[in-house]
Amino acid sequence: MLALIALVSCGEKEKPKEKQIVVVEAKNEIMGSWLLVYGETRTADIVEVKDLSNTEFIKILNEDHFAFFNQKKDTAEGFYGGGGTYALKGNVYTERLDYIGVKELRGHEFTFDIEVKGDTLIQSGIEDVPEAGIKRHIVEKYVRIK
Repeated sequence: MLALIALVSCGEKEKPKEKQIVVVEAKNEIMGSWLLVYGETRTADIVEVKDLSNTEFIKILNEDHFAFFNQKKDTAEGFYGGGGTYALKGNVYTERLDYIGVKELRGHEFTFDIEVKGDTLIQSGIEDVPEAGIKRHIVEKYVRIK
């Protein structure tokens, strides 16, 4: 009996451990919650700077979706929001706006240059949607709130 146990235990060889490959993805610096602190729109030769003294504009980004909403302080009037998916390749950020109250904007893609400096996110580019009468260059600066 002892010989049988010895024979069985000798017959079992320990399998070599397979090497595990660990893929470490670069941290997506734009993920989080952001508060708009500066908004500029250029249409033809007109530059408009958004008055943020009485409103809050928040943008939230996770791994592949974004959402935004605008709320005037102390009132329910002027509330709007939207969201969809996004792709980030280097500093090129492309949003696909799937959820929005303006039908002409649904499904439209917007491509922007994006830069993160510390706790500041800067987004700029052209918004061009002829069906909605939109053609403008925007610059938005956000600070991270979470």
